[in-house]
Amino acid sequence: MPGLRKEELAVLAGLSPDHYSRLEQGRQATVTDSVVDALARALRLDEVEHAHLRDLAAPTSRRRGGGAEAPQRPDPGLLRLMTALDHVPVLLLGRRAQVLARNALLPAVLGRALEPGSSFARYLFLDPSARERIVNWAHFAAAAVGALRFEAGRRPDDHRLAALVAELRAADPDVARWWDDHGVRDHTSVAKRIAHPTAGPLAFGIEAVSTPHDPGQRLVVYTVEPDSPTAHVLPMLAGWGAEALSP
Repeated sequence: MPGLRKEELAVLAGLSPDHYSRLEQGRQATVTDSVVDALARALRLDEVEHAHLRDLAAPTSRRRGGGAEAPQRPDPGLLRLMTALDHVPVLLLGRRAQVLARNALLPAVLGRALEPGSSFARYLFLDPSARERIVNWAHFAAAAVGALRFEAGRRPDDHRLAALVAELRAADPDVARWWDDHGVRDHTSVAKRIAHPTAGPLAFGIEAVSTPHDPGQRLVVYTVEPDSPTAHVLPMLAGWGAEALSP
């Protein structure tokens, strides 16, 4: 909480100043759930921030994946759901915002192929066309950085994720600034406005869907208002196919 001294925070959380200092300096071997909950209440954290604090407080052994990481395979149920939603752009993302699958409308809207195996995070921050096409790029990109930080809290030993974050921070001062703000975001709803060079302005609500058995995958659906200008133009974009891609 801005302006709150650590002694005041300790009192609000029901901790001694010495206990809080050990926590802050990483000298406390274990942190109980009750202490995490008390700190979250004192700091007035929301559910996502509370979950992130719990991840940070978890013992390394509890958070470590262990062993070599197997390549992610698209969840069959999410792929079936993607097929049923072929009238709107849909993207299946895995760990580190890697593209696992996408339907034909997504590249028609964004102007980039985004083939499976590519990085949506690198597209968003390193491809100049993303800033040109996404009208509210800063709002959308800041949320993406918060989602990467949330994932980093759950996967502190993911060296590939750490390398991706370091690459993006070095390449884009906006990423570095948002990362240093320590904000976290779960993959929740966010608006996205597109300036399409041929179809004109498009407006979407971005909704993320994941399954309990594999929270490392999320289906990102570009929803539209019924009978809106965007809803009417999407069938035309679907018909253009590869012709809608930017050079």
